[in-house]
Amino acid sequence: MKESDVRAVNAIRILSADMVQKANSGHPGTPLGAAPMAFELWARHMNHNPQDAGWLNRDRFVLSGGHASVMLYSLLHLFGYGLTTEDLANFRQLGSLTPGHPEYGLTTGVDASTGPLGAGMAMAVGMAMAEAHLAAVFNKAGFPVFDHYTFALGGDGCMMEGISSEAFSLAGTLGLSKLIILYDSNRISIEGSTDLAFTEDVGARMKAFGFQVIDVPDGNDLSAIGAAIEEAKADTVRPSFIVVHTQIGYGCPAKQGTAAAHGEPLGEENVAALRATLGWEESEPFLVPEDIYTYIKGFARRGAAAQNLWEEMLEKYFDTYPQMKELWDRYFVEDYAQTLIDDASYWSVNEKEQATRASGSIYLNKLKDKVPSLMGGSADLGPSNKSVMTDAGEFSAEDYSGRNIHFGVRELAMGGIANGLCLHGGIKPYVSTFFVFSDYLKPMLRLAALMHLPITYILTHDSIGVGEDGPTHQPIEQLPALRAVPGISIFRPADTAEAAAAWYAAAASKDKPTLLVLSRQNLPTVCRNAKDALKGAYIVRDSIKETPDAIIIASGSEVGIAVEARRLLKIEEIDVRVVSMPSMDVFEQQDEAYKESVLPSGVTARVAVEAASGFGWERYVGNRGGIIAMNSFGESAPAGLLFKKFGFTPENVAAKVKEVL
Repeated sequence: MKESDVRAVNAIRILSADMVQKANSGHPGTPLGAAPMAFELWARHMNHNPQDAGWLNRDRFVLSGGHASVMLYSLLHLFGYGLTTEDLANFRQLGSLTPGHPEYGLTTGVDASTGPLGAGMAMAVGMAMAEAHLAAVFNKAGFPVFDHYTFALGGDGCMMEGISSEAFSLAGTLGLSKLIILYDSNRISIEGSTDLAFTEDVGARMKAFGFQVIDVPDGNDLSAIGAAIEEAKADTVRPSFIVVHTQIGYGCPAKQGTAAAHGEPLGEENVAALRATLGWEESEPFLVPEDIYTYIKGFARRGAAAQNLWEEMLEKYFDTYPQMKELWDRYFVEDYAQTLIDDASYWSVNEKEQATRASGSIYLNKLKDKVPSLMGGSADLGPSNKSVMTDAGEFSAEDYSGRNIHFGVRELAMGGIANGLCLHGGIKPYVSTFFVFSDYLKPMLRLAALMHLPITYILTHDSIGVGEDGPTHQPIEQLPALRAVPGISIFRPADTAEAAAAWYAAAASKDKPTLLVLSRQNLPTVCRNAKDALKGAYIVRDSIKETPDAIIIASGSEVGIAVEARRLLKIEEIDVRVVSMPSMDVFEQQDEAYKESVLPSGVTARVAVEAASGFGWERYVGNRGGIIAMNSFGESAPAGLLFKKFGFTPENVAAKVKEVL
């Protein structure tokens, strides 16, 4: 290894150790061991431009082992992405640009929020899928508009988590040859040697998934690491998995190769010993000699030159293919909130009684032609979820231009892959499964919310209306659980018109995930103006008097029941308003005047009706109101019988209204 390379690698190590020591918190072990592979990748094999971290054709880098964040921050600092030594010294401090785990959207140069181990691997698969699809759509002979790699770096923990196996199985099936994984194999986890719980042949597993597997025996050998990366790039058929054997805590004599190096500061004496072992002469924390900055920024300048060449090519491409410039703008520029809101063809509603999963399919397929970047699929439930785009092709190893993705029975990886598709840019992803299996999706949905990603989740078979499949498949607690997640929007439409509003909200979203919770069973038409539902709650049937005697609030399949209950109460001269509330979170965003107009504070006789756990409805019915909801798991029986058994009937709703009155 050249002396200049040694010094550059050691700068990453020393800065990493200094950050953890200053914060008295963090994970120094992985950065000390993995710094050589990270430097070799960033310096010689990865196209990236510190002057424009958002360059569309840059190579992506995902640090799946997000606990090693100090290594990423050191790289960003040394390569000139804008992090200062003051930022490094504020590692893990309130309001800093260097939080404990990397956060997308906060720190320039971070391509994904990572921390939950293995999640970054799934997101990297999604990024590679996005590159493959966009290349198939846009590239022409002599114009490789999309031509970049996705790199992910992770360790033993990432390989233990099941999400990585789910994602890599799909990546191998799809032959994503521009996906390259660097596996930091140090055989240490928090509890000790990985032999305690992880003795499998990881390389053999990856070969079985369809990856090219390359072994680098010495994690300090930059030449071998570089040769492995180039060998990975040369394989145009398979994704690649590079096993790099390292020592955790390398250079710290007291902790090298032990679990003690993983998740705690080295200690002042050990940091001094690290400096001595590495031959690092500067004793002051965060002090890096200027010649190291100069050396590393020489590599960084190559990225700016690569981007300039790409932009020149893109200009010639648009001149040669002006129709592709129009398509490009539809993918990357068009504001669909504005495009769709006055599109009469979109808002036309089929008033036939049908399940909202079928209604959702109608609007998905309307959007398919209006939003060409829309791409997604289901966890092997496409026919049941009604989540297939007709005549849009299938994304496969044989045809990356297809827009329908077959995720297989892999809900967790599907969620992570959707995050990667969205993070890449140029793709408006959606995913789908049964609502009860949102439990499998939730960790990746949570990351999507953290990263403000506008992903759409089609979640069908939404209540005890699932019927005969029984309580294992009847979601009763998922609605309140997901309503508790910050930064997401949930729509549970009552009919086709409300489904149109829900899909509009999803297509228009720029900064949050949208969940469409849809029924299996047919529902009557109740909404008279689809755009009313865009406010989250609205008066679907009003009282005769200006001030109603009582208010019934419902969502989804229960709105029709509430409307029928109103009819029964009218016979008894009880004047009731019915409010449809497809989205609590959207309603809460409305101004106080609108909320008061829908739910006047003077009317305290209120009943909420929803075939799910009633948790959360208290804020709308108050201490004088009533809630008809599920207080137990469901049963296996036809849906109609279950609705009667659990009290979701017009007669029972009417009785509850009279009770609260």
